Amino acid sequence: MTGQPFLQAEHIVHRYGSRTVLNDLNLSLYKGEVFGLLGPNGAGKSTFISLLATLIRPTSGDMFVEGVSILKKPAAIRKRMGYVPQELALHTVLRAKENLRFWAGVYGLSGARREEAIERVLREIGLLDRAADRVDTWSGGMKRRLNLAAAIMHEPDLLLMDEPTAGVDIQSRRTIAGLLDRFRMEGKTVLLASHDIDELETICDRIGVLHGGRFLHCGTVPEVLASSGADTLENLLVRLEDWK
Repeated sequence: MTGQPFLQAEHIVHRYGSRTVLNDLNLSLYKGEVFGLLGPNGAGKSTFISLLATLIRPTSGDMFVEGVSILKKPAAIRKRMGYVPQELALHTVLRAKENLRFWAGVYGLSGARREEAIERVLREIGLLDRAADRVDTWSGGMKRRLNLAAAIMHEPDLLLMDEPTAGVDIQSRRTIAGLLDRFRMEGKTVLLASHDIDELETICDRIGVLHGGRFLHCGTVPEVLASSGADTLENLLVRLEDWK
């Protein structure tokens, strides 16, 4: 990737007590890039995303969006960011449209602008005809799609996703992949953590392999395979699991 990075993480260290989860981690992401995080359980993928989402603060280091410190101006960065957590951030007893109205308020959308955003994202995830349904009647894949819709209502410049397609159906995977393609074409930046090898290979422009709190390898899939000496990402992940 060329040009100035859109997002930079510099010398990130994060500890839980005496355990170091991230150790001098550095990363640069660019506009129009979908970047995937790969690594065994406990590698720090969710921790890194939580740091970027301003949910927790690093032990040391800093992160920047177009030169603005996430640590110093978290409120300003949140306005430009969408976050899709691994756990569903939905009120299942509410209807789909009611869930989106709640998140619209979080993002500062109101009135006609709010209703237009709700209709737009429901249409984009293929659930406009289910807007009045209670979410607890939906399948896991439909809930995942609504979870994503809630995060993109305000058209963020940066989208953070933690296992966005875990346990979802093929239709939902295709819908999510289509949304990420749109974000890429519009010059937005996406960071996602996933255990799904096919997803990383087909959706991501680059991937970073986390182990020991740092990136062991970073680049396109062919570049990562060449630098690691592995023949497939699956075999690379198995090797990392064995090193734990």
